[in-house]
Amino acid sequence: MAQQEHVRVAVIGTGFGGLGAAVRLRREGITDFVVLERADSVGGTWRDNSYPGCACDVPSHLYSFSFAPNPDWPRTFSGQEHIRAYLERVADTFGLRPHIRLNHEVKLMSWDRENLYWVIESANGTTLRADVVISATGPLSDPKTPDIPGIGSFPGKVFHSARWDHDYDLTGKRVAMVGTGASAIQIVPAIQPKTAKLTLFQRTPPWVMPRMDRTISKAERTLHRAIPATGTARRGLLWGIRELQVSAFTKHPDQLGLVEKLAKANMARAIKDPALRAKLTPDYRIGCKRILLSSTYYPALAQPNVDVVASGLSEIRGSTVVAADGSEAEVDAIIFGTGFHVTDMPIAERVVGEEGITLAETWKDGMNSLRGATATGFPNWMTIIGPNTGLGNSSMILMIESQLNYMADYLRQLNVLGGRAALGARSAAVTAWNGKVQERMKRTVWNTGGCTSWYLDAEGRNTTVWPGTTGEFRRQTRTVDLAEYDVIRATGTPGAAGGVRAGEAGRLDGSGLVPEQPGRGERETVAAGDTVAEEAAR
Repeated sequence: MAQQEHVRVAVIGTGFGGLGAAVRLRREGITDFVVLERADSVGGTWRDNSYPGCACDVPSHLYSFSFAPNPDWPRTFSGQEHIRAYLERVADTFGLRPHIRLNHEVKLMSWDRENLYWVIESANGTTLRADVVISATGPLSDPKTPDIPGIGSFPGKVFHSARWDHDYDLTGKRVAMVGTGASAIQIVPAIQPKTAKLTLFQRTPPWVMPRMDRTISKAERTLHRAIPATGTARRGLLWGIRELQVSAFTKHPDQLGLVEKLAKANMARAIKDPALRAKLTPDYRIGCKRILLSSTYYPALAQPNVDVVASGLSEIRGSTVVAADGSEAEVDAIIFGTGFHVTDMPIAERVVGEEGITLAETWKDGMNSLRGATATGFPNWMTIIGPNTGLGNSSMILMIESQLNYMADYLRQLNVLGGRAALGARSAAVTAWNGKVQERMKRTVWNTGGCTSWYLDAEGRNTTVWPGTTGEFRRQTRTVDLAEYDVIRATGTPGAAGGVRAGEAGRLDGSGLVPEQPGRGERETVAAGDTVAEEAAR
Protein backbone atom coordinates (compact mmCIF):
# COMPACT_ATOMS: atom_id res chain seq x y z
CA MET A 1 0.00 0.00 0.00
CA ALA A 2 2.89 2.39 0.77
CA GLN A 3 3.96 2.14 -2.86
CA GLN A 4 0.55 3.01 -4.25
CA GLU A 5 0.06 6.43 -5.77
CA HIS A 6 -2.24 8.70 -3.76
CA VAL A 7 -4.14 11.60 -5.32
CA ARG A 8 -6.59 14.11 -3.94
CA VAL A 9 -9.24 13.43 -6.62
CA ALA A 10 -9.80 10.68 -9.18
CA VAL A 11 -12.20 11.41 -12.03
CA ILE A 12 -13.64 8.47 -13.97
CA GLY A 13 -14.42 9.08 -17.66
CA THR A 14 -13.48 11.66 -20.30
CA GLY A 15 -16.84 12.65 -21.75
CA PHE A 16 -18.41 16.03 -21.07
CA GLY A 17 -18.80 15.21 -17.38
CA GLY A 18 -15.24 14.01 -16.81
CA LEU A 19 -13.50 16.73 -18.80
CA GLY A 20 -15.76 19.35 -17.25
CA ALA A 21 -14.83 18.09 -13.78
CA ALA A 22 -11.13 18.21 -14.66
CA VAL A 23 -11.39 21.79 -15.89
CA ARG A 24 -13.27 22.83 -12.77
CA LEU A 25 -10.68 21.18 -10.52
CA ARG A 26 -7.90 23.18 -12.17
CA ARG A 27 -9.94 26.38 -11.89
CA GLU A 28 -10.37 25.65 -8.18
CA GLY A 29 -6.61 25.38 -7.82
CA ILE A 30 -6.59 21.59 -7.49
CA THR A 31 -3.92 19.93 -9.61
CA ASP A 32 -3.44 16.72 -7.62
CA PHE A 33 -5.91 14.66 -9.66
CA VAL A 34 -6.08 12.04 -12.38
CA VAL A 35 -8.72 11.25 -14.99
CA LEU A 36 -9.09 7.54 -15.72
CA GLU A 37 -10.43 6.56 -19.14
CA ARG A 38 -11.07 2.99 -20.30
CA ALA A 39 -10.65 3.77 -24.01
CA ASP A 40 -7.61 4.98 -25.93
CA SER A 41 -8.93 8.52 -26.50
CA VAL A 42 -11.21 11.08 -24.88
CA GLY A 43 -14.78 11.84 -25.89
CA GLY A 44 -17.12 9.53 -23.99
CA THR A 45 -20.36 8.82 -25.82
CA TRP A 46 -19.25 11.08 -28.68
CA ARG A 47 -16.26 8.83 -29.22
CA ASP A 48 -18.19 5.57 -28.91
CA ASN A 49 -21.14 6.54 -31.11
CA SER A 50 -19.71 6.97 -34.58
CA TYR A 51 -22.52 5.40 -36.58
CA PRO A 52 -23.55 6.92 -39.95
CA GLY A 53 -25.62 10.06 -39.45
CA CYS A 54 -24.71 10.47 -35.77
CA ALA A 55 -25.45 14.00 -34.60
CA CYS A 56 -26.76 15.91 -31.59
CA ASP A 57 -30.43 16.84 -31.18
CA VAL A 58 -29.57 19.89 -29.06
CA PRO A 59 -28.48 23.13 -30.80
CA SER A 60 -24.71 23.44 -31.01
CA HIS A 61 -24.35 26.71 -29.08
CA LEU A 62 -26.25 25.20 -26.16
CA TYR A 63 -24.41 21.90 -26.33
CA SER A 64 -21.05 23.24 -25.21
CA PHE A 65 -19.50 24.46 -21.98
CA SER A 66 -20.29 28.03 -20.95
CA PHE A 67 -16.60 28.43 -20.07
CA ALA A 68 -15.47 27.10 -23.45
CA PRO A 69 -17.72 28.62 -26.15
CA ASN A 70 -17.10 27.52 -29.72
CA PRO A 71 -17.77 30.27 -32.29
CA ASP A 72 -16.97 27.89 -35.14
CA TRP A 73 -19.74 25.32 -34.94
CA PRO A 74 -20.40 24.45 -38.61
CA ARG A 75 -24.09 23.58 -38.22
CA THR A 76 -26.94 24.51 -35.92
CA PHE A 77 -27.08 20.83 -34.90
CA SER A 78 -23.55 19.46 -34.87
CA GLY A 79 -22.44 16.06 -36.03
CA GLN A 80 -20.57 13.55 -33.92
CA GLU A 81 -17.22 14.34 -35.49
CA HIS A 82 -17.51 18.04 -34.62
CA ILE A 83 -18.51 17.40 -31.00
CA ARG A 84 -15.71 14.90 -30.52
CA ALA A 85 -13.23 17.39 -31.97
CA TYR A 86 -14.57 20.02 -29.57
CA LEU A 87 -13.90 17.74 -26.59
CA GLU A 88 -10.37 17.06 -27.83
CA ARG A 89 -9.81 20.84 -27.98
CA VAL A 90 -11.13 21.25 -24.44
CA ALA A 91 -8.59 18.68 -23.22
CA ASP A 92 -5.78 20.57 -24.97
CA THR A 93 -6.87 24.15 -24.21
CA PHE A 94 -7.24 23.58 -20.47
CA GLY A 95 -4.07 21.53 -20.07
CA LEU A 96 -5.81 18.30 -19.13
CA ARG A 97 -3.60 15.84 -21.04
CA PRO A 98 -1.03 15.34 -18.23
CA HIS A 99 -3.85 14.30 -15.89
CA ILE A 100 -5.54 11.85 -18.29
CA ARG A 101 -4.68 8.18 -18.21
CA LEU A 102 -6.02 6.30 -21.19
CA ASN A 103 -6.63 2.54 -21.25
CA HIS A 104 -7.37 2.60 -17.51
CA GLU A 105 -10.71 0.87 -17.16
CA VAL A 106 -11.81 0.89 -13.53
CA LYS A 107 -12.38 -2.65 -12.31
CA LEU A 108 -13.15 -1.86 -8.67
CA MET A 109 -13.47 1.16 -6.36
CA SER A 110 -13.43 0.27 -2.64
CA TRP A 111 -13.81 2.66 0.31
CA ASP A 112 -11.21 2.22 3.04
CA ARG A 113 -13.27 3.22 6.06
CA GLU A 114 -10.32 3.28 8.45
CA ASN A 115 -8.11 5.58 6.39
CA LEU A 116 -10.91 7.43 4.55
CA TYR A 117 -9.83 7.03 0.97
CA TRP A 118 -10.85 5.09 -2.11
CA VAL A 119 -8.74 2.25 -3.48
CA ILE A 120 -9.15 2.12 -7.25
CA GLU A 121 -8.10 -0.95 -9.20
CA SER A 122 -7.82 -0.78 -12.98
CA ALA A 123 -8.14 -3.65 -15.41
CA ASN A 124 -4.55 -3.08 -16.54
CA GLY A 125 -3.29 -4.09 -13.09
CA THR A 126 -2.57 -0.65 -11.63
CA THR A 127 -3.95 0.53 -8.28
CA LEU A 128 -4.16 4.00 -6.78
CA ARG A 129 -5.74 5.73 -3.80
CA ALA A 130 -7.90 8.84 -3.95
CA ASP A 131 -9.45 10.96 -1.23
CA VAL A 132 -12.40 11.78 -3.47
CA VAL A 133 -13.88 10.03 -6.52
CA ILE A 134 -15.88 11.86 -9.20
CA SER A 135 -17.64 9.22 -11.30
CA ALA A 136 -18.45 10.67 -14.71
CA THR A 137 -19.02 7.50 -16.71
CA GLY A 138 -22.44 8.72 -17.85
CA PRO A 139 -25.67 6.78 -18.44
CA LEU A 140 -25.04 6.32 -22.18
CA SER A 141 -21.77 4.44 -21.94
CA ASP A 142 -22.73 0.75 -21.83
CA PRO A 143 -24.89 -0.53 -24.72
CA LYS A 144 -27.90 -2.70 -23.99
CA THR A 145 -28.35 -5.60 -26.40
CA PRO A 146 -31.38 -7.87 -25.94
CA ASP A 147 -30.79 -11.58 -25.54
CA ILE A 148 -32.70 -12.82 -28.59
CA PRO A 149 -33.13 -16.61 -28.86
CA GLY A 150 -30.97 -17.94 -31.68
CA ILE A 151 -28.71 -14.92 -32.01
CA GLY A 152 -25.65 -17.04 -31.30
CA SER A 153 -26.23 -19.07 -34.46
CA PHE A 154 -26.87 -16.10 -36.75
CA PRO A 155 -24.39 -16.46 -39.65
CA GLY A 156 -24.27 -12.77 -40.54
CA LYS A 157 -22.96 -9.61 -38.89
CA VAL A 158 -24.34 -8.32 -35.56
CA PHE A 159 -23.41 -5.09 -33.77
CA HIS A 160 -24.85 -2.32 -31.61
CA SER A 161 -25.15 1.25 -32.86
CA ALA A 162 -22.65 2.38 -30.20
CA ARG A 163 -20.10 -0.18 -31.39
CA TRP A 164 -20.41 0.37 -35.12
CA ASP A 165 -18.35 -1.91 -37.34
CA HIS A 166 -16.92 0.46 -39.94
CA ASP A 167 -15.15 -2.40 -41.70
CA TYR A 168 -18.45 -4.00 -42.64
CA ASP A 169 -19.89 -2.66 -45.90
CA LEU A 170 -23.69 -2.50 -45.92
CA THR A 171 -23.86 -1.90 -49.67
CA GLY A 172 -26.27 -4.35 -51.25
CA LYS A 173 -26.94 -6.10 -47.94
CA ARG A 174 -30.26 -7.09 -46.35
CA VAL A 175 -30.24 -5.33 -43.00
CA ALA A 176 -32.44 -5.58 -39.91
CA MET A 177 -32.56 -2.42 -37.80
CA VAL A 178 -33.85 -3.18 -34.30
CA GLY A 179 -35.21 -0.20 -32.39
CA THR A 180 -36.65 3.22 -33.17
CA GLY A 181 -34.90 5.51 -30.70
CA ALA A 182 -32.68 8.55 -31.23
CA SER A 183 -29.87 6.52 -32.84
CA ALA A 184 -32.10 4.49 -35.14
CA ILE A 185 -33.83 7.49 -36.69
CA GLN A 186 -30.41 8.83 -37.69
CA ILE A 187 -29.05 5.50 -38.89
CA VAL A 188 -32.02 4.55 -41.07
CA PRO A 189 -31.81 7.55 -43.47
CA ALA A 190 -28.00 7.22 -43.61
CA ILE A 191 -27.91 3.55 -44.63
CA GLN A 192 -31.19 3.16 -46.52
CA PRO A 193 -29.87 4.28 -49.94
CA LYS A 194 -27.09 1.67 -49.95
CA THR A 195 -28.94 -1.37 -48.61
CA ALA A 196 -30.73 -3.87 -50.82
CA LYS A 197 -33.43 -4.27 -48.18
CA LEU A 198 -33.88 -2.58 -44.82
CA THR A 199 -36.29 -4.10 -42.30
CA LEU A 200 -37.10 -1.93 -39.30
CA PHE A 201 -38.36 -3.68 -36.17
CA GLN A 202 -40.44 -1.20 -34.22
CA ARG A 203 -41.91 -2.07 -30.83
CA THR A 204 -43.14 1.48 -30.23
CA PRO A 205 -43.27 4.30 -32.80
CA PRO A 206 -41.61 7.56 -31.72
CA TRP A 207 -42.93 11.09 -32.07
CA VAL A 208 -40.74 12.83 -34.64
CA MET A 209 -40.54 16.56 -35.27
CA PRO A 210 -38.73 18.25 -38.17
CA ARG A 211 -35.04 18.90 -37.60
CA MET A 212 -34.43 22.59 -38.35
CA ASP A 213 -30.78 22.08 -39.20
CA ARG A 214 -28.71 24.33 -41.44
CA THR A 215 -25.16 25.42 -42.09
CA ILE A 216 -24.02 28.27 -39.86
CA SER A 217 -22.80 30.94 -42.25
CA LYS A 218 -19.26 32.24 -42.34
CA ALA A 219 -20.60 35.69 -41.40
CA GLU A 220 -22.23 34.27 -38.25
CA ARG A 221 -19.05 32.48 -37.22
CA THR A 222 -16.96 35.59 -37.87
CA LEU A 223 -19.34 37.66 -35.75
CA HIS A 224 -19.20 35.20 -32.85
CA ARG A 225 -15.39 35.19 -32.95
CA ALA A 226 -15.11 38.98 -33.14
CA ILE A 227 -17.81 39.72 -30.56
CA PRO A 228 -18.11 36.77 -28.14
CA ALA A 229 -21.12 38.36 -26.48
CA THR A 230 -23.18 37.54 -29.58
CA GLY A 231 -22.49 33.84 -29.11
CA THR A 232 -23.39 34.16 -25.43
CA ALA A 233 -26.65 35.88 -26.37
CA ARG A 234 -27.45 33.13 -28.87
CA ARG A 235 -26.86 30.52 -26.21
CA GLY A 236 -29.03 32.44 -23.75
CA LEU A 237 -31.91 32.65 -26.21
CA LEU A 238 -31.77 28.91 -26.91
CA TRP A 239 -31.72 28.22 -23.17
CA GLY A 240 -34.62 30.56 -22.42
CA ILE A 241 -36.88 29.03 -25.04
CA ARG A 242 -36.36 25.58 -23.57
CA GLU A 243 -36.92 26.78 -20.02
CA LEU A 244 -40.32 28.10 -21.08
CA GLN A 245 -41.23 24.68 -22.46
CA VAL A 246 -40.62 22.84 -19.19
CA SER A 247 -44.02 23.44 -17.58
CA ALA A 248 -45.76 21.61 -20.42
CA PHE A 249 -43.71 18.50 -19.65
CA THR A 250 -43.78 18.72 -15.87
CA LYS A 251 -47.10 20.34 -14.92
CA HIS A 252 -49.47 20.63 -17.89
CA PRO A 253 -49.03 17.69 -20.31
CA ASP A 254 -52.42 18.54 -21.84
CA GLN A 255 -50.74 21.57 -23.43
CA LEU A 256 -48.73 19.25 -25.69
CA GLY A 257 -51.70 18.49 -27.95
CA LEU A 258 -50.70 21.19 -30.45
CA VAL A 259 -47.19 19.73 -30.66
CA GLU A 260 -48.72 16.33 -31.47
CA LYS A 261 -50.63 17.88 -34.39
CA LEU A 262 -47.39 19.36 -35.72
CA ALA A 263 -45.67 15.98 -35.46
CA LYS A 264 -48.53 14.25 -37.28
CA ALA A 265 -48.35 16.88 -40.02
CA ASN A 266 -44.62 16.20 -40.32
CA MET A 267 -45.38 12.50 -40.83
CA ALA A 268 -48.21 13.10 -43.30
CA ARG A 269 -45.95 15.14 -45.59
CA ALA A 270 -43.69 12.15 -46.20
CA ILE A 271 -45.86 9.09 -45.52
CA LYS A 272 -48.72 8.86 -48.00
CA ASP A 273 -49.60 5.20 -47.41
CA PRO A 274 -52.39 5.10 -44.78
CA ALA A 275 -51.35 1.66 -43.54
CA LEU A 276 -47.76 2.75 -42.99
CA ARG A 277 -48.91 5.98 -41.39
CA ALA A 278 -51.02 3.95 -38.95
CA LYS A 279 -47.97 1.87 -38.00
CA LEU A 280 -45.93 5.00 -37.34
CA THR A 281 -48.52 6.89 -35.29
CA PRO A 282 -47.86 6.70 -31.51
CA ASP A 283 -50.69 5.97 -29.10
CA TYR A 284 -49.18 7.87 -26.18
CA ARG A 285 -48.79 11.55 -25.30
CA ILE A 286 -45.92 13.30 -27.06
CA GLY A 287 -43.02 13.88 -24.66
CA CYS A 288 -43.62 10.67 -22.70
CA LYS A 289 -40.61 9.34 -24.59
CA ARG A 290 -37.96 11.74 -25.83
CA ILE A 291 -39.22 13.75 -28.81
CA LEU A 292 -36.98 12.94 -31.76
CA LEU A 293 -35.85 15.34 -34.47
CA SER A 294 -35.46 14.33 -38.10
CA SER A 295 -36.44 15.62 -41.51
CA THR A 296 -35.16 12.49 -43.29
CA TYR A 297 -36.49 9.58 -41.21
CA TYR A 298 -40.03 9.45 -42.62
CA PRO A 299 -38.92 9.95 -46.24
CA ALA A 300 -36.50 7.03 -45.82
CA LEU A 301 -39.26 4.77 -44.46
CA ALA A 302 -41.39 5.56 -47.51
CA GLN A 303 -38.78 4.12 -49.89
CA PRO A 304 -39.55 0.80 -51.65
CA ASN A 305 -36.56 -1.04 -50.14
CA VAL A 306 -37.75 -0.40 -46.55
CA ASP A 307 -40.18 -2.56 -44.61
CA VAL A 308 -41.53 -1.43 -41.23
CA VAL A 309 -42.52 -4.27 -38.89
CA ALA A 310 -44.70 -2.94 -36.08
CA SER A 311 -43.37 -5.49 -33.63
CA GLY A 312 -40.21 -6.29 -31.74
CA LEU A 313 -37.65 -8.91 -32.75
CA SER A 314 -38.37 -12.15 -30.89
CA GLU A 315 -36.34 -14.95 -32.48
CA ILE A 316 -33.59 -15.73 -34.97
CA ARG A 317 -33.55 -18.93 -37.04
CA GLY A 318 -30.35 -19.08 -39.01
CA SER A 319 -30.43 -16.02 -41.25
CA THR A 320 -34.17 -15.53 -40.69
CA VAL A 321 -35.26 -12.90 -38.18
CA VAL A 322 -38.70 -13.36 -36.68
CA ALA A 323 -40.86 -10.65 -35.10
CA ALA A 324 -43.24 -11.11 -32.20
CA ASP A 325 -46.16 -10.85 -34.64
CA GLY A 326 -44.76 -13.73 -36.74
CA SER A 327 -43.29 -11.59 -39.52
CA GLU A 328 -40.10 -12.98 -41.03
CA ALA A 329 -37.23 -11.56 -43.05
CA GLU A 330 -33.98 -12.92 -44.44
CA VAL A 331 -31.10 -10.65 -43.48
CA ASP A 332 -27.34 -10.44 -43.76
CA ALA A 333 -26.79 -8.09 -40.83
CA ILE A 334 -28.55 -7.09 -37.61
CA ILE A 335 -28.01 -3.65 -36.08
CA PHE A 336 -29.26 -3.06 -32.55
CA GLY A 337 -30.32 0.48 -31.74
CA THR A 338 -31.62 -0.65 -28.38
CA GLY A 339 -30.18 1.93 -26.06
CA PHE A 340 -28.03 1.69 -22.95
CA HIS A 341 -27.94 0.50 -19.36
CA VAL A 342 -29.32 3.72 -17.90
CA THR A 343 -31.17 2.68 -14.73
CA ASP A 344 -28.81 -0.24 -14.08
CA MET A 345 -25.41 1.27 -14.87
CA PRO A 346 -22.67 -1.40 -14.76
CA ILE A 347 -20.26 0.99 -13.00
CA ALA A 348 -22.48 0.64 -9.90
CA GLU A 349 -21.39 -2.98 -9.60
CA ARG A 350 -17.77 -1.82 -9.26
CA VAL A 351 -18.24 0.65 -6.40
CA VAL A 352 -17.98 -0.83 -2.88
CA GLY A 353 -18.95 1.48 -0.02
CA GLU A 354 -18.32 1.70 3.71
CA GLU A 355 -20.59 -1.26 4.56
CA GLY A 356 -18.80 -3.52 2.09
CA ILE A 357 -21.71 -3.63 -0.36
CA THR A 358 -21.81 -2.35 -3.90
CA LEU A 359 -23.67 0.67 -5.17
CA ALA A 360 -25.67 -1.72 -7.38
CA GLU A 361 -26.88 -3.55 -4.26
CA THR A 362 -27.75 -0.26 -2.59
CA TRP A 363 -29.73 0.73 -5.68
CA LYS A 364 -31.36 -2.67 -6.22
CA ASP A 365 -34.81 -1.15 -5.58
CA GLY A 366 -34.08 1.88 -7.76
CA MET A 367 -31.38 4.53 -8.09
CA ASN A 368 -31.49 7.36 -5.59
CA SER A 369 -29.05 10.03 -4.53
CA LEU A 370 -28.80 13.40 -2.85
CA ARG A 371 -29.20 16.19 -5.40
CA GLY A 372 -28.21 13.78 -8.16
CA ALA A 373 -24.67 13.57 -6.79
CA THR A 374 -23.99 11.59 -3.61
CA ALA A 375 -25.29 8.32 -2.14
CA THR A 376 -25.65 7.08 1.43
CA GLY A 377 -22.85 4.72 2.42
CA PHE A 378 -20.40 6.08 -0.17
CA PRO A 379 -18.45 8.95 1.42
CA ASN A 380 -16.40 11.28 -0.75
CA TRP A 381 -17.90 9.69 -3.86
CA MET A 382 -19.90 11.76 -6.30
CA THR A 383 -21.50 11.07 -9.64
CA ILE A 384 -21.97 13.44 -12.55
CA ILE A 385 -25.28 12.89 -14.37
CA GLY A 386 -26.62 10.89 -11.46
CA PRO A 387 -30.20 9.84 -10.71
CA ASN A 388 -32.91 12.28 -11.80
CA THR A 389 -30.59 14.71 -13.55
CA GLY A 390 -31.59 13.86 -17.13
CA LEU A 391 -33.54 16.20 -19.38
CA GLY A 392 -36.29 15.70 -21.91
CA ASN A 393 -36.00 18.96 -23.82
CA SER A 394 -32.72 20.76 -23.18
CA SER A 395 -28.95 20.42 -22.94
CA MET A 396 -27.33 18.08 -20.45
CA ILE A 397 -24.30 20.39 -20.39
CA LEU A 398 -26.39 22.79 -18.29
CA MET A 399 -27.00 20.05 -15.73
CA ILE A 400 -23.37 18.96 -15.77
CA GLU A 401 -22.16 22.49 -15.02
CA SER A 402 -24.60 22.71 -12.10
CA GLN A 403 -23.20 19.49 -10.69
CA LEU A 404 -19.68 20.85 -11.13
CA ASN A 405 -20.69 23.77 -8.91
CA TYR A 406 -21.81 21.28 -6.28
CA MET A 407 -18.59 19.29 -6.66
CA ALA A 408 -16.48 22.42 -6.22
CA ASP A 409 -18.25 23.43 -3.01
CA TYR A 410 -18.03 19.85 -1.70
CA LEU A 411 -14.26 19.98 -2.09
CA ARG A 412 -14.08 23.43 -0.49
CA GLN A 413 -15.92 22.09 2.54
CA LEU A 414 -13.46 19.21 2.84
CA ASN A 415 -10.54 21.63 2.62
CA VAL A 416 -11.93 23.70 5.49
CA LEU A 417 -12.36 20.58 7.62
CA GLY A 418 -8.68 19.76 7.20
CA GLY A 419 -6.95 16.50 8.07
CA ARG A 420 -8.31 13.17 6.93
CA ALA A 421 -12.04 13.78 6.65
CA ALA A 422 -14.98 12.76 4.51
CA LEU A 423 -18.58 13.78 3.95
CA GLY A 424 -21.23 11.08 3.92
CA ALA A 425 -24.75 11.74 2.63
CA ARG A 426 -27.26 11.18 5.43
CA SER A 427 -29.94 8.59 4.69
CA ALA A 428 -32.71 10.92 5.85
CA ALA A 429 -31.51 13.65 3.49
CA VAL A 430 -31.39 11.28 0.52
CA THR A 431 -34.87 10.00 1.32
CA ALA A 432 -36.27 13.52 1.71
CA TRP A 433 -34.73 14.73 -1.57
CA ASN A 434 -35.96 11.75 -3.56
CA GLY A 435 -39.38 11.90 -1.95
CA LYS A 436 -39.81 15.45 -3.22
CA VAL A 437 -38.55 14.53 -6.69
CA GLN A 438 -40.86 11.53 -7.00
CA GLU A 439 -43.84 13.50 -5.72
CA ARG A 440 -43.29 16.09 -8.43
CA MET A 441 -42.78 13.33 -10.98
CA LYS A 442 -46.36 12.08 -10.56
CA ARG A 443 -47.91 14.74 -12.79
CA THR A 444 -45.20 14.89 -15.45
CA VAL A 445 -45.74 13.65 -18.99
CA TRP A 446 -43.07 10.99 -18.38
CA ASN A 447 -45.29 9.35 -15.76
CA THR A 448 -48.75 10.14 -17.12
CA GLY A 449 -48.18 9.98 -20.87
CA GLY A 450 -49.09 6.31 -21.30
CA CYS A 451 -45.76 4.91 -22.50
CA THR A 452 -42.92 2.74 -21.28
CA SER A 453 -39.60 4.48 -21.78
CA TRP A 454 -35.95 4.12 -20.81
CA TYR A 455 -36.59 6.86 -18.26
CA LEU A 456 -38.30 4.23 -16.08
CA ASP A 457 -36.60 1.49 -14.11
CA ALA A 458 -37.78 -2.11 -13.76
CA GLU A 459 -40.29 -1.03 -11.10
CA GLY A 460 -41.76 1.67 -13.32
CA ARG A 461 -40.15 4.44 -11.27
CA ASN A 462 -38.67 7.44 -13.07
CA THR A 463 -35.13 7.66 -11.72
CA THR A 464 -33.71 9.38 -14.76
CA VAL A 465 -35.29 12.75 -15.53
CA TRP A 466 -35.29 16.03 -13.57
CA PRO A 467 -38.89 17.28 -13.09
CA GLY A 468 -38.06 20.98 -13.26
CA THR A 469 -36.09 23.67 -15.05
CA THR A 470 -32.32 23.73 -15.39
CA GLY A 471 -32.33 27.06 -13.58
CA GLU A 472 -34.04 25.50 -10.57
CA PHE A 473 -31.56 22.62 -10.52
CA ARG A 474 -28.69 25.08 -10.56
CA ARG A 475 -30.10 26.88 -7.55
CA GLN A 476 -30.56 23.56 -5.73
CA THR A 477 -26.93 22.53 -6.33
CA ARG A 478 -25.11 25.84 -5.92
CA THR A 479 -23.72 24.91 -2.50
CA VAL A 480 -23.51 21.92 -0.18
CA ASP A 481 -25.93 21.94 2.75
CA LEU A 482 -23.95 20.38 5.58
CA ALA A 483 -27.11 19.47 7.45
CA GLU A 484 -27.53 16.79 4.77
CA TYR A 485 -24.14 15.19 5.55
CA ASP A 486 -22.24 13.46 8.31
CA VAL A 487 -18.67 14.63 8.83
CA ILE A 488 -16.42 11.57 9.10
CA ARG A 489 -12.90 11.81 10.48
CA ALA A 490 -10.17 9.21 10.41
CA THR A 491 -9.44 7.73 13.86
CA GLY A 492 -6.80 9.79 15.59
CA THR A 493 -7.03 12.76 13.23
CA PRO A 494 -6.04 15.97 15.08
CA GLY A 495 -9.11 18.03 15.80
CA ALA A 496 -11.51 15.09 15.93
CA ALA A 497 -13.70 14.88 19.02
CA GLY A 498 -12.37 12.45 21.63
CA GLY A 499 -13.83 9.74 23.82
CA VAL A 500 -14.40 7.14 21.09
CA ARG A 501 -12.46 3.93 20.64
CA ALA A 502 -10.66 3.27 17.37
CA GLY A 503 -13.02 2.14 14.63
CA GLU A 504 -16.14 3.58 16.22
CA ALA A 505 -18.34 6.33 14.88
CA GLY A 506 -20.42 8.90 16.62
CA ARG A 507 -22.61 11.97 16.56
CA LEU A 508 -22.06 15.36 18.14
CA ASP A 509 -24.08 16.41 21.15
CA GLY A 510 -23.47 18.96 23.88
CA SER A 511 -20.82 16.83 25.58
CA GLY A 512 -18.78 15.78 22.57
CA LEU A 513 -18.74 12.78 20.23
CA VAL A 514 -21.14 10.04 21.29
CA PRO A 515 -20.48 6.47 20.01
CA GLU A 516 -23.01 5.46 17.37
CA GLN A 517 -22.07 2.90 14.74
CA PRO A 518 -18.83 0.88 14.69
CA GLY A 519 -16.40 0.62 11.82
CA ARG A 520 -16.89 3.92 10.01
CA GLY A 521 -14.31 6.23 11.52
CA GLU A 522 -15.45 9.05 13.80
CA ARG A 523 -18.69 10.59 12.64
CA GLU A 524 -20.18 14.00 13.33
CA THR A 525 -23.43 15.65 12.31
CA VAL A 526 -23.70 19.37 11.66
CA ALA A 527 -26.69 21.45 12.62
CA ALA A 528 -28.88 22.84 9.86
CA GLY A 529 -27.53 26.13 8.58
CA ASP A 530 -23.98 25.60 9.91
CA THR A 531 -21.01 25.71 7.58
CA VAL A 532 -17.91 23.59 7.97
CA ALA A 533 -15.98 26.66 9.02
CA GLU A 534 -18.46 27.34 11.83
CA GLU A 535 -18.39 23.73 12.98
CA ALA A 536 -14.59 23.54 12.84
CA ALA A 537 -14.35 26.74 14.90
CA ARG A 538 -16.35 25.29 17.79
